[in-house]
Amino acid sequence: MKTIRITTIQAPNQDFIVREISSYLARRLVIETEFVIDAPWQERQRLLDIGEVDIAWICGLPYVWRADRGRPELELLVAPVMQGERYQDRPIYFSDVIVRRESHHRNFGDLRGARWAYNEPHSHSGYNVTLAALAALGARWDFFATAIESGSHERSIEMVIDGTADASAIDSTVLELARDIDVRIDNELRVLTSLGPSPIPPFVILKSVKSSLRTAVRKALTEMHNEKDGRLILGEGKIRRLQAVDDEDYNPIRLMAREALNIRL
Repeated sequence: MKTIRITTIQAPNQDFIVREISSYLARRLVIETEFVIDAPWQERQRLLDIGEVDIAWICGLPYVWRADRGRPELELLVAPVMQGERYQDRPIYFSDVIVRRESHHRNFGDLRGARWAYNEPHSHSGYNVTLAALAALGARWDFFATAIESGSHERSIEMVIDGTADASAIDSTVLELARDIDVRIDNELRVLTSLGPSPIPPFVILKSVKSSLRTAVRKALTEMHNEKDGRLILGEGKIRRLQAVDDEDYNPIRLMAREALNIRL
């Protein structure tokens, strides 16, 4: 049986979750897995597109782009259901708009003329959802004085802390993990508002992987929270369980992308 190559195209502070899931699948299914991480996220994205990785945790926006193009041929595996009441025991997440604690801004509409940081234009949580929010206001990107591509959610957080940017939309799951290790987030920042909820980034698998193995991987992941070692891994990432999802679950992201189409940078 071939080695199953697994990667993540999520925020770096979540890499450890996928590393542990890769090892868990190897043990649980008695297969060879390889966690692919020693490359920039853009290269890992390319490896998925050319079929050099088999399983990936990807943002919902690139998922719908790929699914609608049919290249590569992907199948949804599972999506995380996060801990915490705000997630309603559903595979959803939010984009938390952060500002400095002393900021005079009180709602998203107050951000007109602000310096905005976004992680990158393939991101739903940091970019697409912002465009949809602007569209709902009847605004365009010039609503902000400047819009700066930071390269990552972590860097966007730093830019708001150091005053380089006034505000940014951060994946709520990334922000919660960052808060655990960086006291500045609670001391110096506050959440102005939350955009969403949105369908949470899914795990996908190439259809070129044998059907029986795809089924076994999905079963192992959806049952992971029932196993002691599986619960520990998921708990470290603040994940309650992994749930099977369907393509139609990502239609809200498609809708927001259509709403945002005319105001992209």
